[in-house]
Amino acid sequence: MNKLTIRCRNNGRKISVPLGSTLYDVFGQAGMVLPFGPVCARVNNKMQGMNYRFYNNKDVEFLTLRSSGGMGTYKRTLFFVLAKAVQDLFPGGQLLIDAPVSGGYFCELRIGRPVTFDDVSSLRGRMVDIVSSDIPVHRIQCPIEDAIELFQKSGMASKVQLLESLDSLYTNYYEMGGAIDYFYGCLLTRTSQIHLFDLLPFNDGLLLRVPSEKDPSRLEDLVEQKKMLGVIREYHRWQEILGVRTAGEFNAAILGGKASELINVSEALQEKKLSNIADEIAARGSKLVLIAGPSSSGKTTTAKRLAILLMACGLRPHILSTDNYFVNRVDTPRDASGEYDFECIEAVDTRLFNMQMSALLRGEEVELPRYDFPSGERVYEGRRLRIGPDDIIILEGNHALNPILSQQIPEEKKYRIYVSALTAIQLDDHNHIPTEDIRLLRRILRDYRYRGYSALETIKRCPSVKAGEEKWIFPYQELADATFNSALLYELGVIKDRVMPILEQVPERAVEYAESNRLRKFLQYFRSVPGDQVPPTSLLREFAGGSSFKY
Repeated sequence: MNKLTIRCRNNGRKISVPLGSTLYDVFGQAGMVLPFGPVCARVNNKMQGMNYRFYNNKDVEFLTLRSSGGMGTYKRTLFFVLAKAVQDLFPGGQLLIDAPVSGGYFCELRIGRPVTFDDVSSLRGRMVDIVSSDIPVHRIQCPIEDAIELFQKSGMASKVQLLESLDSLYTNYYEMGGAIDYFYGCLLTRTSQIHLFDLLPFNDGLLLRVPSEKDPSRLEDLVEQKKMLGVIREYHRWQEILGVRTAGEFNAAILGGKASELINVSEALQEKKLSNIADEIAARGSKLVLIAGPSSSGKTTTAKRLAILLMACGLRPHILSTDNYFVNRVDTPRDASGEYDFECIEAVDTRLFNMQMSALLRGEEVELPRYDFPSGERVYEGRRLRIGPDDIIILEGNHALNPILSQQIPEEKKYRIYVSALTAIQLDDHNHIPTEDIRLLRRILRDYRYRGYSALETIKRCPSVKAGEEKWIFPYQELADATFNSALLYELGVIKDRVMPILEQVPERAVEYAESNRLRKFLQYFRSVPGDQVPPTSLLREFAGGSSFKY
């Protein structure tokens, strides 16, 4: 019998297995115990489900639920279980799995009448039955026209439209106890591997609760996020205006010659939202506008566009950045690994900031600092500021919404804005596009164009960036007076051709190749959109280039 050699990165062992062995077979010989795993693996730095079979020598790294890839595999399987429960209990009903909110995923259930508490209870019970029945989950490869025919017969229009817009010859779909579905990414191999979830009534829909990636033995905390849910609903209205909710509808619009309309209406809707915020700021008489958001959310362009709209309200805006209030590098706290922790609030001289803002509000003149990144020191270059009745300060930065930053400034003087690419479109009814993916693609493009970083370097920094956001930004988003969704319905079509060559530079031998490969596969779902019609004031120009603003 032919033997293969599999190198296991988890423990450095070389494992000999027969031709055609699965990842489960390899793991069984690896001599490891992985809490909450394995649920999937990187095979030659490509994500694969545990039913993957070996026909050549490979490198393998097994993943658990404590990894983003592992948790993604778990969530997709849970989505399938919910979709099957809906199909079993409400034949002809439509399930829409939407954006993450309140520690779970907001879902709409369209069954021709309002969803009741008993409906949700029945669904949860059916999901428990499906999980306990230990149903195998099969991955099936077939010609794409066969998959399209199957989904047409099942009445799954969004999946039909998505697959019809692709150029692929073959595709994969999943089968579970007679139910079929299509998912972007691998799934668990049996329903019994789902160990924890909950389903609750949530507004006029459902909230599907999922385990925490940090501690998969418990569910994500249930937190109230009314403002976030409001943004999701607002964006749904925008999607209805444009008739574009899924990737399939987007591709149909592009192929139908509606790219210009998508760009123009998307930009107009964003401008209208910002204009309304500017009007509210002016009406309140706020003197300090605080803008925060995660990396690559478009805070800088939002601040610049808001400044123009505030000028149209008769105000004189002055844009500042929290970066210029960094303490000197030698005074910056260090993290657990001994590196400078520029993400923490202690890296900002909050005492100086409060002192200067208070002085400005009293009508005094101050000399503003600038942080010199090469030297790591604060410098003063004679930039002085005094504000009058019509002046207003706009401050953008990671900590802008943290109460510690502006604790000495009267609340009535402040207006807080949270900015993030919160939701754009879905791949289809059951495949949500994570906001992290949109922001990562933006960051890869920006870092390459303006900072000289490769995609590999940007992807490598993702865990530390994400950890900083979860600790210092996300906890304060509900404090905002306004939430601005910076995602644009058309942006993935514009980003695609610009970022693909950058992603292709990540070598296959690098661990980061798995993420690069995933993003490239993801972008293939979208038709390209020419970028020459994107306005020079568009938020997208901050990342794609060609902006009329100076950064």
